Amino acid sequence: MEFTKPVESNLFDNAKVVGKPMQRIDGPLKVTGTAPYAYERNDAAPDALYGYPLGAGIGHGRITRMDAEAARNAPGVRAVVTTLEIDPLEKGMNNVARLFGGDEVQHYHQAVAVVVADTFEQARAASALIEVEYEEGAPADLDLDAAFERVQGTGEPDTLVGDVDAAFRDAAQVVDQMYHTPGESHTMMEPHSSTVDWSGGEDMTVWTSNQMINWNHQSIATTFGIDQERIRVESPYVGGGFGSKLWLRADAVLAALGSRAAGVPVKLALPRPMVMNNTTHRSATVQRIRLAAGTDGKLTGIWHEAAAYCLPGGRGENATAQTPVFYAGETRRVKNHVVDMPLPETADMRAPGEASGLMALEIAMDEMAEKLGMDPVQFRIVNDTQVNPSDPDIPFSDRHFVECLERGAEAFNWSQRNTSPGGQRDGDWLIGHGVAGAYRGALVMPSGARAILDGGKLIIETDMTDIGTGSYTILAQTAAETMGMDVADVEMRMANSAYPVSSGSGGQFGAPSSTSGVYAACMALREKIAGNLGLDEAEFNGGRVTGGDTDMALSEINEEVSAEDAIQWGDFQKGYAMGTFGAHFVEVGVHAYTGETRVRRMLAVCDAGRIINPITARSQVIGGMVMGVGAALSEDMALDTGRGFFANHDMANYEVAVHADIPEQEVIFLDTLDAVATPLKAKGVGELGLCGVAAAIANGVYNATGVRVRDYPLTMDKFIDRLPAV
Repeated sequence: MEFTKPVESNLFDNAKVVGKPMQRIDGPLKVTGTAPYAYERNDAAPDALYGYPLGAGIGHGRITRMDAEAARNAPGVRAVVTTLEIDPLEKGMNNVARLFGGDEVQHYHQAVAVVVADTFEQARAASALIEVEYEEGAPADLDLDAAFERVQGTGEPDTLVGDVDAAFRDAAQVVDQMYHTPGESHTMMEPHSSTVDWSGGEDMTVWTSNQMINWNHQSIATTFGIDQERIRVESPYVGGGFGSKLWLRADAVLAALGSRAAGVPVKLALPRPMVMNNTTHRSATVQRIRLAAGTDGKLTGIWHEAAAYCLPGGRGENATAQTPVFYAGETRRVKNHVVDMPLPETADMRAPGEASGLMALEIAMDEMAEKLGMDPVQFRIVNDTQVNPSDPDIPFSDRHFVECLERGAEAFNWSQRNTSPGGQRDGDWLIGHGVAGAYRGALVMPSGARAILDGGKLIIETDMTDIGTGSYTILAQTAAETMGMDVADVEMRMANSAYPVSSGSGGQFGAPSSTSGVYAACMALREKIAGNLGLDEAEFNGGRVTGGDTDMALSEINEEVSAEDAIQWGDFQKGYAMGTFGAHFVEVGVHAYTGETRVRRMLAVCDAGRIINPITARSQVIGGMVMGVGAALSEDMALDTGRGFFANHDMANYEVAVHADIPEQEVIFLDTLDAVATPLKAKGVGELGLCGVAAAIANGVYNATGVRVRDYPLTMDKFIDRLPAV
């Protein structure tokens, strides 16, 4: 199915299932512990042995010698594979560092060996017996601030509109500040895990925790140089990913090598320190933001320059991603710098770019509002735009940012907020209120599915994954709506490379793309059923097909009917800017004596097209809000600049938000309809819930204390000496 023009009225505008709240259909499996995760595939590989990895002990350099003899002779050990024993493996899709093979060490905890044993404890103990000698590389410069000073002002701008210098020269008010965001870890509950059977011949079966089946499937074939048709990849349940499981990682590679060496299936989960140093993370950023505005509050100039680090060939974190399109402004200059550093790999983490960029931009917006003497909500409203400000001939397909701000201000009782920084107390607590805008692009991807009608049961097959987001449920809702059936009559078969290729889960494109793919397959199935019955036109409703003189239950169709299709996106979408928008409001308390910060209440208002399932969508948004609390107040990958690794590489010392940190949370969906976005008029929302949250908290802390902190996380040591006198 080709989506070639904005959709008009269709079956989803009078939906009985889509858009209605529905509990997760996979929920019972998860709460009873029967959902099969990658490390627990005892159903498929009951005799799997245990693999355990060894990571490099230096930041960069070469391995000069490895001795694994003691490990091979240790109790229970079936096989040991060291990186010096094989040639460097090819790099799969978007892998920057090689995952195994050869003597080069590109980053700390790069995998250098795998041990396979009868028990987990035996494999772990034996890995500690492997002797490794290194030749360390020259000391690396890991100072991102110094790197920013070197690169600032160099290179052609990524976006340049109008005479920016003149705008700042003539401005009534100017903001010019530096902002810092730290490295962040995905820290999902389930570590990177795989069970692999490569024990006989070339055929390989991989049960893995991965967000993108097709990308993973291709990358395994590339990495090992074998035919993709000889590989099957399954990932039916994923215990969180947030982008760290988009690409092939070392867990699957090491389990495969261990399985081949031991001649049996092998399961392997990366220890938490290797999750944080071996896989991927969000790069720290340094950002300089300059804003120019007139007395009317309208922005006349926007200057955003940022730097992030990565391994050579990587993408870093583009903190300027939102700046070309979010706010109106006559002129703008945007430049993102990528600085090579020998650190563990940086790559996509929930809302890559916008999450870090809005942490800075939305503070700068509040700083300008204060200089102008304007309400921060009103200042943002004044600078709304219905066109791409970097290319005014391109309109937004659908944008209701102002309504997000206005609805949020009313629901949050913003008019009664503290308006004097440091001026409101509740016992020992200074009370503050903050707001921030939210923006995330609305990307869509081609996505396919197969729809099968068999004895009144509708079976949907697609390699789409569910990473805790509710994919099983919203795809079943889409299929049931399209075929006029009950959700109970839909069986979802997902996350298997034998099924049609979907969009996969990532970039907030999963829900809008995969539901469109299921819709395309079901429409093809409707057409096939109608053709088989000799109907030119047919209606599907209440589990029946009607047309002409025909009125029969779908369960009465005796032969299995199958159809496969995929959604393909037309070029017409290039004529629109497509995004999702929101507003975050928070109330914080800062302890007047200690500087401890507590978030007291939170509200998110989201504009993301049709909401397919309010329950699962709300879960995504409040999850993003929780991540925003951690980003604002505690998360910081502590870099050992001498050794080139993150020292707090476990969940005891990398501090994410926990239950006690999360107060009252409320989510409002505008439930708008974007006819340009998809046939369902829906867009993604999972990353929008994170965008802007940290800045709203930072603005609330300033409002509570009168102390501005531009360096995340907002730990008490950064402002306790500047708190108001008690």
